[in-house]
Amino acid sequence: MERLPSWIRQHLAAVRAVIVLTVILGGIYPLAVTGVAQAVFNDKANGSPVESGGKTVGSAIVGQLFTDKDGNPVRKYFQSRPSAAGDGYDMLSTAASNLGPEDVVDTLPVPGAKDDQGDPDEGRQSLLTQVCARSKAIGELDGVSGARPYCTADGVGAVLKVFPAVGPPTRAVSVNQVCPARPFVATYEGVTVECGKPGEDYAAGRTVPVRGTAGPPAVPADAVTASGSGLDPHISLAYAELQAPRVAKERGIDVAKVNELIKEHTAGRPLGFMGEPVVNVLELNLALDKG
Repeated sequence: MERLPSWIRQHLAAVRAVIVLTVILGGIYPLAVTGVAQAVFNDKANGSPVESGGKTVGSAIVGQLFTDKDGNPVRKYFQSRPSAAGDGYDMLSTAASNLGPEDVVDTLPVPGAKDDQGDPDEGRQSLLTQVCARSKAIGELDGVSGARPYCTADGVGAVLKVFPAVGPPTRAVSVNQVCPARPFVATYEGVTVECGKPGEDYAAGRTVPVRGTAGPPAVPADAVTASGSGLDPHISLAYAELQAPRVAKERGIDVAKVNELIKEHTAGRPLGFMGEPVVNVLELNLALDKG
């Protein structure tokens, strides 16, 4: 029998390798891993579903929103932290906002303008303004001060653009406060501060965040910032305790009972020293519904 040419033998060897590896890595290995996961970690392997009334209402490891059809918080429920995953806790869009501490200048919406998709121009909020707006809204919801450093009273970033960028200022603009808003400070180094005008380019100015007089915030950091995954099911103990009086009032129960439920659904630090204690929002809200 004539020996096959080397190029044919090489192709046959490659085909055999593909078949063997497909069987092992595409069949045997996934089945083995799935079997072990189902036998040892059944609940977690299936997504840690949480059931109530015979129905799956969520997952213990994936957060969700507790809002009405218009996106407003349902006052009788504890609220989750913000989410940057899609429209909120979208497992197909898990992500962070990728905005950092230097993202402090908004892009103001231009009236009548359209975006690339033909929708009305909504501008873009900086990370600072997102934090300020969330803090203000939570303060109003829970009856505490929503003030925090570098935020204006109307809930945007307290940031000036000063011109020229170098040297004594001749012009100052509160770039995140759209006209005809009243700027959060009247003057800066003797120059009258203007409100921001949509569509005007302020890039050449020097960016000056203004700390203001706000003390330590009453609204915790996790209440105004999204997690890295956008799917965090937990909130801090401080944020849970902040919401307790509002939830108790809405349900007509003693706040002491609500605080007791918070303690029951608080998980300690992983390994006893990592991170901070956290509260699972879904499980806490279900416990409240059960009475």
